[in-house]
Amino acid sequence: MHSTLATTAFLALVQNALASLDIVPGATWTAAGTNQHIQAHGAGIIQVDGNLVDWTFENELLTLQGSGDLGPNRVVERPKVIYNEENKQYVMWMHIDSSDYSEAKAGVAVGSSVCGDYTYLNSSRPLGYQSRDMGLFKDTDGSAYLLTEDRENGLRIDKLSTNYLTVESNVYTFTADYESPAIHKSGDVYFMFASQLTANSEQGGPWSDWSDFAPSGTNTYTSQTTFILDVNGLVMYNTLDYESCPQGANSIRYMGDRWLSNDLASSKYMWLPLTISGTTASMDSNAPWTPSLQDGSWTSVSNTTNLGSKSSGTIGGSAKALSCSGCSSEIIGYIGGPNNGTLTFNSVSFADAGENTVQISYGNGDSTQRYCTVTVNGQVHVLAFLPTGGPQSLGVSVLNADFSQGSSNIISFSAYKGQYCEKKATSALYLFRLIGSIGPDIEGLVIS
Repeated sequence: MHSTLATTAFLALVQNALASLDIVPGATWTAAGTNQHIQAHGAGIIQVDGNLVDWTFENELLTLQGSGDLGPNRVVERPKVIYNEENKQYVMWMHIDSSDYSEAKAGVAVGSSVCGDYTYLNSSRPLGYQSRDMGLFKDTDGSAYLLTEDRENGLRIDKLSTNYLTVESNVYTFTADYESPAIHKSGDVYFMFASQLTANSEQGGPWSDWSDFAPSGTNTYTSQTTFILDVNGLVMYNTLDYESCPQGANSIRYMGDRWLSNDLASSKYMWLPLTISGTTASMDSNAPWTPSLQDGSWTSVSNTTNLGSKSSGTIGGSAKALSCSGCSSEIIGYIGGPNNGTLTFNSVSFADAGENTVQISYGNGDSTQRYCTVTVNGQVHVLAFLPTGGPQSLGVSVLNADFSQGSSNIISFSAYKGQYCEKKATSALYLFRLIGSIGPDIEGLVIS
């Protein structure tokens, strides 16, 4: 997994919300403050303060430099952050590499606040070995470990120094071809997630044989592990009191990426409930689900209503119905553009007032993201729509917005910006290009 852009410049922090919201695995997920699909592949979570659904841009933690590890044509990826009590600072480890992946190093940076600027320190090959895909694990006793892919020798668990800034020793090496590591601890059992899964009661081994935790043949729902999240356990980073952190089999989340090496900005996220029982882990579905941070639980999305664009929507301007072999009916295209094509859904009904999730079924045959202004009861949102592989193939983009109880809600799709334009972000990690004001082709809505 790699990027040829040398910055770790995006941290998204969960916002608070009052109503129930859904996570839709594999969907386009627009971040507040950027109007872009979230680009956080290979990332990790250190704090939970909200609903896991509403994300907003916070800060550029590390930025492109004129030379060195963070200079042009460098690789910086898979950043992970943990808190060090000894120095009272946040420590970030990341994969550092040259553009041809010949260096295979791990880099380290520090910050005084989780969302503030970080100071880059250095990079090295841990204990002299290669380091590519990597992760971090902080144990309940405060010790920390670098999980690192050494392609020549295997997947390594290396113990960090007490200040977490250097590697002290190797704890265990899996002598097989595994990558993308993450460790979760449940009681006295450690689980290592990578291309496969194994479990053990001591990090130094012996470990069990690798086994699948998702249904056979799904390839973990076409994703690769980036992080294992215990929603309740992450309270530890706020209280720094590990012993008081509640944990439960219903609060564990698998965070995986559908990572696209040739189009990193279009990488998607498979966040799914993960069940831990004894020495086994399982994940049985990739369907949309509703998280709860009150007790770390989750529920399946049910009782949905489908609204077809042709049957339930009203078109205006240049918008018109188009044939679509992959759709249940005709799809509405030419939304936006110089004649401002529009699609409006009137009398949309919601059982509860507050922020709710709407799944938008769409097609985008371009090679880059499209954008659309979505107005909900007068409130304007801008959504991104990732490429779907062709005009006859469908994807899902997620709208999270405030709705009224009952059937008085109006959802309208219209142009985003009135002319062709280009927008570049200040950080090299993001190069946003708006191909124009034509929006996606909309098949319909799923209301939950």
